[in-house]
Amino acid sequence: MEEEAGRPTWSRQIEFTLAGIGCAVGLGNIWRFPYLCYRSGGGAFLVPYLLMLVVLGIPLLHMELTLGQYLRRGPVLALTKACPLLKGVGMATVAISFIMCTYYNVIITWALYYMFSSFRSELLWENCNNTWNTANCSDRVTNSSSSSTSSQQFFNYKVLERTSGVEETGTLRWELFLLLLLAWILVYLCIFKGVKSTGKVVYFTALFPYVILLALLINNVQLPGAIDGIRFFIIPEWDKLLNVEVWINAAAQIFNSIGIGFGSLMAMASYNSYNNNVLKDTLAISITNSLTSIFAGFVIFSAFGYMSHLQNVPVSEIAVDGPGLVFVVYPQAFATMPVAPLWAFLFFFMLLCLGLDSQFAMVEVMVTSLLDSYSTPILKYLKRKEFLVLMVCGAAFLLGIPNVMQVGIYVFQLMDHYTAIVSIMFLAFFEVIGVCWLYGVKRLSSNLLEMTGKRPNIFFRVCWWVICPVLITVILVFSVIQFKPARYEDYVYPPWAQGVGWLIALASIIWIPLAAVHTLWVLPGSFTERLKKSITPFSLDDDSESPYYQQKGAIMEVIPNIAIISSIVPLSDKPPIQTK
Repeated sequence: MEEEAGRPTWSRQIEFTLAGIGCAVGLGNIWRFPYLCYRSGGGAFLVPYLLMLVVLGIPLLHMELTLGQYLRRGPVLALTKACPLLKGVGMATVAISFIMCTYYNVIITWALYYMFSSFRSELLWENCNNTWNTANCSDRVTNSSSSSTSSQQFFNYKVLERTSGVEETGTLRWELFLLLLLAWILVYLCIFKGVKSTGKVVYFTALFPYVILLALLINNVQLPGAIDGIRFFIIPEWDKLLNVEVWINAAAQIFNSIGIGFGSLMAMASYNSYNNNVLKDTLAISITNSLTSIFAGFVIFSAFGYMSHLQNVPVSEIAVDGPGLVFVVYPQAFATMPVAPLWAFLFFFMLLCLGLDSQFAMVEVMVTSLLDSYSTPILKYLKRKEFLVLMVCGAAFLLGIPNVMQVGIYVFQLMDHYTAIVSIMFLAFFEVIGVCWLYGVKRLSSNLLEMTGKRPNIFFRVCWWVICPVLITVILVFSVIQFKPARYEDYVYPPWAQGVGWLIALASIIWIPLAAVHTLWVLPGSFTERLKKSITPFSLDDDSESPYYQQKGAIMEVIPNIAIISSIVPLSDKPPIQTK
């Protein structure tokens, strides 16, 4: 397949690798992995975690990058070509990425708030002598449920000014509103030129966090008690491996951290040069992501050991999940460190870089998919791609405003629970079925052969055909059986709010059955013939007389004509004829 005329590519291949690492390595590496590790047996968790990386994370990432690079399309058209019946999976990945980017930027907003609050000789969350503190404020972690730390009260009563529950909306937090606007301006300025601008930014945003992590680790390990936290992090509790939930947590963490099913990496891979070695990028992104999680674990738990030493409480009573880890617990550790404002600034600047990388990728999914499908009408009215990026960022900014109201933390937690936990498992299941079984391992192998001159080895073929579908199915079933309604700390959402959460989940999942019905409706022939064509790759491209072709004229204008497709895409399972 020749380079597609007019489609931009990365200036240098290292830019895609760095962008992929930046997309995969995010805030989940900092707060989610250390928490799961400590809750699931410390060092013992690394056994299922690394095993799942090998048999689930690496093969599925290899599959997504291969499909995106070969078809040179974002997730919507790539899945439409690979498996017309499940073309809705591509639409669902775009929907889930867009929903996530509306609230994910709120985390960057909080990081900016803390970062700017660090420009002081004394940190605002250092003590309880502030107007927002209550009578039960304590500057030390205690076992009492009636008291809360100064950092907890700073986050809840100063940053969020949170209400008592989702029933009470409160007012708009203007400081957070303006910082959310600033966060979206930063995102826009970094991606408005497409891969050409993103490729330059990731040199800094993907690499600089490692400099800060290293500096934090060097500082933390010199603190008293740090070794106790590290020991808690790495010493295995082997009996925990008998718990099936530990294995499911390991698979889910690999899955969500790398970003399988979000469409981000598939969209970015569509801008690769056609003969790029996909395997090298797959290994670089997935292995770097996991090593970063382990590295971050040492940084976080060395600080927890320090806090445990200062306040004479076990490390197990310090570690918490979610935003509280980086916006409550870790800031409390900064308060007693030498040169506390400097370390606080560096830490929250690192969170900003990590968050921006992931945000780039989620916005790029929507932009790429819109241009793939409707480039002619979009460019006719908007003239330039930059205006489309502006519209996407503007829409996501407006939809994110409820997260910066006083009720915002409850909205954030509700959206995150039903998007990142519920929806993504269904998307992944149907994506694996569509690509590994219906598009076919043989065809995927032929695609790799055509691009790189090498077929995938037996390990990848076995993973694609058997191991990955089975593991994804087990994770999906377990997620449904063990499903727990959303909650924030001790607050339990009312039934109507849980209903809203399911609507949020359906906003992405619903595209799968709708698109399947649409495909069967527009294909010609009897129902059996339609069903057979719907699971035949490229069948929607080949039928120029079908209603689908007539309805999607705008899409087909940007797809090469049928004669070219027939000559470059192997429609059988046989390897294509190699030409120079």
